[in-house]
This record gives sequence, structure tokens and C-alpha cells, in this order.
Amino acid sequence: MITLYGIKACDTMKKARTWLDEHGIDYHFHDYKKEGIDAERLRSWCEEHGWEKILNRQGTTFRKLDDADKQDLDQDKAIALMQANPSMIKRPVLDIGPRRLVGFKPELYATAF
Repeated sequence: MITLYGIKACDTMKKARTWLDEHGIDYHFHDYKKEGIDAERLRSWCEEHGWEKILNRQGTTFRKLDDADKQDLDQDKAIALMQANPSMIKRPVLDIGPRRLVGFKPELYATAF
């Protein structure tokens, strides 16, 4: 089963969902703001793509953090921040089984399917 991870109200998520729907691809949507996300899943995404790609530093949630929380970031600290603040997880993350796609680019989705 393909799983799309993200937040329902996000514009990029809406684009990804529309693309999947228009191409007739069945998927389960996991809203990690409502359902949460476990540390092991985040760790596996970070191992696959690097925590720097999974942690969304461009969003307002990250920018509003205290400077102390932003300093000395490493994978463990990034995972703890993302678990506490799911809005800091780059979105969408599309789990297609053997790999995950991070972010939405129509050409990457087209290649994957």
C-alpha cells in the first residue's frame, strides 16, 4: 500500500493528492499532525535521505523556535523536534514501498509510477 504522509491543509500536499488522484493511484493518507509519527519511521527516512532533507527549516514552525533549539542540530535532535512539531517535517513524504519520495515534483512522481 502506498502511503502519503503530510498535513491536510498544506498547499503542496493538495498538489500531491491531486496528482495521485488524477493518475488513479490508490494511497492511504497519513496526517502526521493528527496521527503523529513515530521516531523509528522518522529515523528510517533520515537514514534514507539525510535529516537535513527531512527537516523543513523553511517553515514558520522552525523559524519560530528558540535559537537554542536550532543550534547544534544533529539527526537525534532533528527527530525529536519533528516528533514534537510535525509541521517541521518536509512534505509530502510518499512511501511507495522500496523507497520514499520527499517533496512534490510531478516529474519525480511520474518516473516513480
